Amino acid sequence: MSAGREVLVVTGGTRGIGAAVTRAAHARGYAVCAGYASDDASADRLRAELPGVVVVRADVADPASVAALFDAAEAALGPVTALVNNAGIPGRLGRHVDAPVEMLRRVLDVNVLGTMLCAREALRRWEARGTAGRIVNVSSRAAALGSPGEYVHYAASKAAVETFTVGLAKEVGAAGVRVNCVAPGTIRTDIHAAAGDATRPDRVAARVPLGRPGEPEEIAAAVVWLLSDEASYVTGAVLQAGGGL
Repeated sequence: MSAGREVLVVTGGTRGIGAAVTRAAHARGYAVCAGYASDDASADRLRAELPGVVVVRADVADPASVAALFDAAEAALGPVTALVNNAGIPGRLGRHVDAPVEMLRRVLDVNVLGTMLCAREALRRWEARGTAGRIVNVSSRAAALGSPGEYVHYAASKAAVETFTVGLAKEVGAAGVRVNCVAPGTIRTDIHAAAGDATRPDRVAARVPLGRPGEPEEIAAAVVWLLSDEASYVTGAVLQAGGGL
């Protein structure tokens, strides 16, 4: 790795918004390590598309797996200087009274605990080196809207991510670390199919003031801006990217 090159870890970095962040950051000169949970096919496609990107399988809800992800990134690229906590799962669409406990636990483990563990790992490494870094967490407009009848569990998990962002930014600001959050609205990714309704982006588009779902690249642009020096005085912010919702 050349001196001064930025090294970015993107969790959930091989699909949807995460893949768009990986591509955008790579295009801007970041050395990128993309973590992924289980979809080997998407990981292989990203490796083929962006040969310089390091792709690592990791479970963000497992502290040992998180440490291994950062170790792999640093072994291949050098010290990590930035983190995008994008990994997240929606669970299944439906009423809360019908939600299985196992699903609720996994959503919280990935979306909340995973974000906390990855942030903790990055911060420990920066503190040990005496350096500052940047973290961008990916939330959802569901955190404010609640998503009744669909996935209030997911909305609640993302509200936790936003509160974590605000508090952590205040905690680590004196060390020069910036922590921000992007809250996407309805974006065209396969997360909707995973939740049980692949048609959801078009189904809900009428309620969006801009009249359409967003694209992953639009969210990636916001994330990369928050990582950049152009946002050098921005920390503890939750940037709403929901087309007006």
